Amino acid sequence: MIPNILSIAGSDPSGGAGIQADLKAISANGGYGMAAITALTVQNTQGVSAVQMVPPDFVAAQIGAVFDDIRVDAVKIGMLGDAAVIAAVARALEGRGCPIVLDPVMVAKGGDRLLAVDAVAALRELLIPRATIITPNLPEAADLLGCAEARDRAGMEAQASALMDLGPQAVLLKGGHLGGADSPDLLVSANRIQWLESARHATRNSHGTGCTLSSALATQLALSEEVGQAVEAAKSYVYRALIAADRLRVGQGHGPLDHFWALR
Repeated sequence: MIPNILSIAGSDPSGGAGIQADLKAISANGGYGMAAITALTVQNTQGVSAVQMVPPDFVAAQIGAVFDDIRVDAVKIGMLGDAAVIAAVARALEGRGCPIVLDPVMVAKGGDRLLAVDAVAALRELLIPRATIITPNLPEAADLLGCAEARDRAGMEAQASALMDLGPQAVLLKGGHLGGADSPDLLVSANRIQWLESARHATRNSHGTGCTLSSALATQLALSEEVGQAVEAAKSYVYRALIAADRLRVGQGHGPLDHFWALR
């Protein structure tokens, strides 16, 4: 059975991140992608220049329309923007019962803030406790915890444990911001502490990596229902998309991944 995956996120007109990346990643991983748009952005590979939030009730109506008509096998949550949208999404997902992958999109790769500072508490209180797994990078983890960014593996382990205390079933803490030749990620759940190792690939085409990983993970969760297997499959897909991205010529800044590397 082909799983139906709903992405709740913002739009990236350049196609590398947000809803556009999510739909590509869901499709490439064998799912049928659906979308509820939370924000319109003016951006390209060089950065974000404007954001127009979608009214919270309209975001909730999009989610409700999908669930009213279509079986949803997993949900990916990305950019939410402000506390009102977070609250609307939380209400719309109440009692839905499917896996939720939460990518706490807070700051774009170019440094533009995509989640209001006063909305962090709402994210912690209303959505993180409902998540099957959250997928923060190191700056996002520090933002969620109100502390300094982890600088080594011991710091990552401590912060992953603190994130688990916020209530998700699992945490995938992405270590790409650590220095060195490797890019280690840490998967933590109630009965698991697992390091997932991968070599760092030097490329300028890394726009939308977090969106792509969380969408691939939501699809793999719907297919396998086992967090460890789903994370490993999603990471493998993203790594290959990252390596293949050097064939693309899209923009003058941080270019996108090659989501459909397997078709080329």
